[in-house]
Amino acid sequence: MSSELAWFKSSYCGDEEFACVEIAWRKSTHSGDEGGECVEVAETTSAVLVRDSKDNSGPHLTFTPAAWEAFVAYARSA
Repeated sequence: MSSELAWFKSSYCGDEEFACVEIAWRKSTHSGDEGGECVEVAETTSAVLVRDSKDNSGPHLTFTPAAWEAFVAYARSA
């Protein structure tokens, strides 16, 4: 994964700044620059979110940190 973070403000913030939530997404280093299949990951203390970088307002997958670690370990071994 890239170490560069892209911060996004929640669309549910309204006008009250203190009620806003931001999350940092980072793009996979395996995505390349040719516009191929790209994924971005955001981590919180209780979840790991994964989305298509070409549709950052679209749906995302949610994993527990343990499930994400197991998936990454399996993907690396395949």
